[in-house]
Amino acid sequence: MPEETALDATLLSLLACPQDKGPLLLVRAGGESLLYNPRLRRVYPIENGIPVLLIDEARDTTDAEHEAFTGQHTSA
Repeated sequence: MPEETALDATLLSLLACPQDKGPLLLVRAGGESLLYNPRLRRVYPIENGIPVLLIDEARDTTDAEHEAFTGQHTSA
């Protein structure tokens, strides 16, 4: 089962970035689902269908990743 189907719409609507408390985007990169904050350009992993919303686990994105993510997102 794809990871994004493991995160239902209700859960996605409740998730927020732990850093700025804003909404996240559900995106795909390299065959995996990620949660993306376009305001801070930070990516949070989803491991085994569970969002890892820890500031220390997030990573910064490149300009190319930002463009790709904002072009293909699903609102969280």
